[in-house]
Amino acid sequence: MKILQTITVNQILTQTSKNRLLENYQKQYTRLQKEIDQLKFEMKRLEKTKKIKPVTLKAHFEKEVSVRNEKMKLLEFKREQLEILPVGSELKEREVQAIVDVKIGDDWDELIAAKTIVVKDGKVTEIR
Repeated sequence: MKILQTITVNQILTQTSKNRLLENYQKQYTRLQKEIDQLKFEMKRLEKTKKIKPVTLKAHFEKEVSVRNEKMKLLEFKREQLEILPVGSELKEREVQAIVDVKIGDDWDELIAAKTIVVKDGKVTEIR
């Protein structure tokens, strides 16, 4: 029988990976800022058509802008935390699913024990 198991993928922080993460955070931040600008533009455009009540329109757009502002704050926090971390630190990058073959007589505790893959600069360095 085969079962799915969640495996954690950790990344060892190197200067290269740190720079890549910082660049990724900056791209996401810029994208969110552009989305906010686009939302404000759309709101003004729709206000002129007067097909939608201004109160409803404003509430909807303010909610969307607020969601993006929260995401931007989170990205800023992540960036600050990343800059504090020393090179060599281990970061949880993601979780992946693996297929595990289960047979009669297998040690269940060993099968379900948390497993981790460690990656450094895109290369698997360890499987725990």
